[in-house]
Amino acid sequence: MKKFGLALFYATICSSANSPTLPHEALSYSVNWPSGLSLGESQLSASASKPAGDKPENLNLNFSIDASIPGFQVLDKYHSQSSSGYCSLEFDKNLVHGRKKVEEKTTFDSDKQTATRETKGGGKTELNTGSCGKDALTYLYFLRRELSQGRLPPTTTVYFGAPYQVRVEFAGTQTIKIGDNSVKADRLTASLKGPASDISFEVFFLKDAARTPALVKVPLTLGTFSMELIREP
Repeated sequence: MKKFGLALFYATICSSANSPTLPHEALSYSVNWPSGLSLGESQLSASASKPAGDKPENLNLNFSIDASIPGFQVLDKYHSQSSSGYCSLEFDKNLVHGRKKVEEKTTFDSDKQTATRETKGGGKTELNTGSCGKDALTYLYFLRRELSQGRLPPTTTVYFGAPYQVRVEFAGTQTIKIGDNSVKADRLTASLKGPASDISFEVFFLKDAARTPALVKVPLTLGTFSMELIREP
């Protein structure tokens, strides 16, 4: 479930039926067993806030997963604040995986080109980020903008607590089923490599202007778990 939650987190943020530059949106996904039965849901929201002075708006991003199997619950909440240029300012991570709980905050300093990672009840780590470090949520909004303009970003270091190498590749166009509808979608493969994780999964993007991700497939030992866009009636 840990790898599934991480893959879902990275894959979901790109979605919206609106322009990728709009800062207000809310989306829901169904998290499913290999059999198709629901494990739970994930939620995404985004809004803009205006800093003091003449500075441009910041993006406030939130993502959550609420899923469970018998005897094991996954309840993850993430919050990110970034500049309008997709440079991270802060990233909060609150996780419940069964009995394990994690509370963590990463603060980015573009002038020093560092990110300071602090864990509740734990230590503090300083990471080198470059002038525009990206946490996972910020990176995926940046990815979404690139996709809408017909581009794929190169392999990038992304901060999800620890640094991860993120790579996406185009893998053709397929017909997929979302609810009762069959739709054309572009298939992208994604890989995440970090200190303790090496994950590969698929994301199917609709052929709309926003390149809305409609379906995510994550292969695990128990089978291929999925996450499907819940469309408003």
